[in-house]
This record gives sequence, structure tokens and C-alpha cells, in this order.
Amino acid sequence: MRKYNLSKTPYKKIMLFSFLILVVLCTMYLFIGINANNWEFFLPRRGIKIIAILMISYCIGYSSLVFQTITNNKILTPSVMGLDSLYLFIQTIIVYFLGSKQLAMMDGYGNFFLSLGAMLLCSWLLFLLLFKRENKSIYFLVLTGMIIGNFFQGLSTFMQVLLDPNEFSILQGKMFASFNNINTSLLGISIVVIGIVILISYKDSSSLDVLSLGKDTSINLGISYDKLVLKQLMIVSLLVSISTVLVGPITFLGILIISLTRNLISTYRHTYLGIQVSLLGGIFLIAGLLIVERIFKFETTMSVIINFIGGLYFLYIMIKERKQ
Repeated sequence: MRKYNLSKTPYKKIMLFSFLILVVLCTMYLFIGINANNWEFFLPRRGIKIIAILMISYCIGYSSLVFQTITNNKILTPSVMGLDSLYLFIQTIIVYFLGSKQLAMMDGYGNFFLSLGAMLLCSWLLFLLLFKRENKSIYFLVLTGMIIGNFFQGLSTFMQVLLDPNEFSILQGKMFASFNNINTSLLGISIVVIGIVILISYKDSSSLDVLSLGKDTSINLGISYDKLVLKQLMIVSLLVSISTVLVGPITFLGILIISLTRNLISTYRHTYLGIQVSLLGGIFLIAGLLIVERIFKFETTMSVIINFIGGLYFLYIMIKERKQ
């Protein structure tokens, strides 16, 4: 019996197949349990949740793709920069000094712009300091980000220990990704920002294709390496910040979908890789919602499922790389 190698299938067919799976899952999520008596209540809310999921899947997927291209490493994801830890540190500071009531009052634009601004400021300062050095290395950025992330995580843990248990229970809701409490008022501005990023990324896709060949090769082929890398790192930090502020940290989703994308389609073109990784992100998140709501009856969270599957897959990748 002849074996069928999916990686040899033309990538456009795989992308079309992934798109159809995503459409089927979205349709299932929209209409399961809908009847003439409840459709006016459930359909708009489910539709908004699907829009948010598609946005998050693009943010996490594309930022992971670009970050791996910049670092020339297929294991690293933007989470090593410590932005998730910074987000939790900001939420902890608000509860520690102002109380959980203030955190609840800031769940709108206040918390969004505060968290987004702090995360962008920290990451951009790190990038600018890196690119002012003469002997700059992208791995210095990764190492510095990991150190800063552990620093913020340590501070957050210290303050959380001192919190009142009731205050900590409110803060605990910010520690895990949640798609059931998405602030719909933030979707509009997030869509605008992501739309601008998509336009910029589409124009830079050919340059990223060249950048994937390595620093020296891309410079020899006429790419302005420092300018392009700094620009893309800022885009990565922006996308990660938006996804984290909207739903919370999702640690292993990026490594899961980008690794599967590289195994499914054999192309170097970032336009197609970006589309496929976004489709896979949507598939995993919609499927996760269906599992949590229909099978586990909300007894667990989707972040637990995603991190469990992603963590196992990450261990598989590490073992596979070690054997090679």
C-alpha cells in the first residue's frame, strides 16, 4: 500500500483544506444549540467570539513566524521576550496598590492602553538599546528578554503572596487565557491596528523571504538588515501585546501552530506561511472552545488544553532536535 506524504501535497491545496475545516468548525460553533427562541441572544455573541479568535490566531501565528525568521531558530517564540510576564506584572501592580475594584473598572480602554503601552515601551526600549550596540546579536535580545521576563515574574509572585485571598482570586482570572470575557469594545481598535499590520507585513513579505536565508546572505542580496529586523520586532511586540491584553497569555500555541505549518507546507514564502499558520491557529482555538463548552461543560479552560497539547508537542520537538 502506497503511503501518502502530506508534506508533498501542493501547499495551496493544504491551505484550502485548512480553510474549509475552519469554516466547518466556525459553523458548528455558531449554530449548535441554536433555535428560534435563542438565536437573537447567542448568534451575535458567538460571532463576536469567532472574530476575536481569528484576530488572536493571526497575532500569535504571524508573530511566531516572523520571530523565528529573525532569530533563524524554529523553536523560539515571542514568549521568550517576557511580554506575558510583564502583562501579569502590570495586573498585579494594579490589584496590589489600587485593589481589584480598580482592576475591574479598568477592564475597558484604560487597562488596554496601559498594558499595551507598557509592553510596547519595554520591548521597543529593549530593541533600540540592542540596535545601538556595535556588536549586536539577536540572541542577546532573546537572552535579555528571558532575564527580564523572569524578573517581572518574580516580582509578580512576591506581590501575589502578600495579597488578600479574595483579591488574588480576582487577579487569577488574568493569569490564564479566557475567551468568555472578551471586552467587545476593544475589538474595533484592535481590528484597525491589525489591519494596518497586515498591510505592512504584506509589503515586507518578500524581504522576509530573503531574510530567512540568514543575516549575511540577506545583506549581500541588498536587504537593509538592521532596519528590517527592528521594524519586524516592533510588529511582533505589537501583535503579542494585543493578543495578551485581549484574552491573556497563551504560552504554547505559537510553537504548536508554526511547527505544524512548516511540516504541512514546504514553502519559504511568508505570505503563504502566514495564512496557513493563522488558519491553524483558528482551527485549534475554535476546536478548543467546542471541546471546553460541549465536552467538558466549562469544567476546564481552553488555555489548559492548548498548553497541555502544545507542551507535549514542544517536548516532542526538543527530543527530535536532540536526536538529529
